[in-house]
Amino acid sequence: MIHNLSNEDSLVSQYMAELRDVRIQGDRMRFRKNLFRIAQIAAYRISKTLEWETREIETPLASCKVRVLKEQPLIANILRAGMPMHNGLLDFFDRADNAFISAYRKHSDEDEFIIELEYLSCPPPDGRVLILADPMLATGSSMVLTLKALHALGKPSATHVISAIASRQGIATLSKAFPDITIWAGDIDPELNSKSYIVPGLGDAGDLAFGPKMQS
Repeated sequence: MIHNLSNEDSLVSQYMAELRDVRIQGDRMRFRKNLFRIAQIAAYRISKTLEWETREIETPLASCKVRVLKEQPLIANILRAGMPMHNGLLDFFDRADNAFISAYRKHSDEDEFIIELEYLSCPPPDGRVLILADPMLATGSSMVLTLKALHALGKPSATHVISAIASRQGIATLSKAFPDITIWAGDIDPELNSKSYIVPGLGDAGDLAFGPKMQS
């Protein structure tokens, strides 16, 4: 199932406009904050799909029945660009367990690259709802490799992927590898350029959030 959060007018559209706008992107704090906010909205939407149960609690005056999450989800992100969205999810699912994955493009030249996955820290995911954040779902290769690594540790009961922008190609690649996945995107863009960047996209989300990088 694919949800494009920009298909209806909401604050997501405002945050997406600011993320894309080259005149605003220079404000790194604002850029991170907008990723954070989009993840919060996605977290609220996802919470409506989770299992809930009724419990009885005591207030200072009487007992009452309340609805609470039956189980907390497992929140994961692909470092480093996924951190602002991870924090947005954690702001809502504040009792969730957390996982961190290092997956990145390792370039052999300007246009050719492979995906390297070097680090994974995760509690057992078997039977749990997994929510995985990465701002840009471009080719889908990083996400597929990451989910295969996570599923090798145990199969989640459901998997949600959150991105600020997803490409149609990335969605197709991910959906083919994991047909039961649910994708939540701030917006969906039509194509990739020769360097596999999303067009119109917004550029490199990790650099815009945290500054330019050197990889070794």
